[in-house]
Amino acid sequence: MRLILAAAFAVTPVLALAQDNSVEQDALKARQGYMAAISANMGPLAAMAKGDVEYDEAQAVFHANNLAALGNYEVEMHFLPGTAQGEFEGSNALAKTWENLDDVRAKHDDFKVAAAAAPEGVKGGPAQVGAVVQSLGGTCKACHDNYRAK
Repeated sequence: MRLILAAAFAVTPVLALAQDNSVEQDALKARQGYMAAISANMGPLAAMAKGDVEYDEAQAVFHANNLAALGNYEVEMHFLPGTAQGEFEGSNALAKTWENLDDVRAKHDDFKVAAAAAPEGVKGGPAQVGAVVQSLGGTCKACHDNYRAK
């Protein structure tokens, strides 16, 4: 019994240390997952726009609806202090992100507006999909150019 208690006490500081960054780690994972979900839906739309895959209106609307839903997501929880590049392993967010959160929110609002228009915008053919991809991509680029490490 003493051995079990001793082992438990020996592990406790390690567990406490591991939990110190759990909120930040969750925020980073959520931020990266959010960006991956956007990419997973932008990719098929871009492929349709370029002609790499055949235009399929139902699939285009499917991905556009996902992007519209992602646009409604509140991303503030993803940008916890202490999760910038150099502060937290695996982060590509520049430290100036936290100095300019109002601008980050405004850029996300631009994405939200473009994403809301996407489900109707992708209807009618690859040229329409191209315009939507360009609009959405511009909002992503505006934020990434300023706040994401190259």
